Amino acid sequence: MTVTLKDFYADWCGPCKTQDPILEDLEEEWDGVEFEKIDVDAEQEVANEYQVRSLPTLIVENDDGIVERFVGVTQAGDIEDALQEANA
Repeated sequence: MTVTLKDFYADWCGPCKTQDPILEDLEEEWDGVEFEKIDVDAEQEVANEYQVRSLPTLIVENDDGIVERFVGVTQAGDIEDALQEANA
């Protein structure tokens, strides 16, 4: 099963900068998960497709669709729980 974590961010977003090191650490730990950074300014169509209205927004999805959506800075433990659920 393919598991993806989409990180919707913008360069001007302060909370996004807070979220970055958390995601970087998780990316090192979770080999089977594809991490995608999506700049909402550059990729507005994708942001609209996922109905992103606030930043940062994290979306965990697998082959069945969206498993979890987080808005705002999210702690590693919450993200890991969603990644485990997506891998189940």
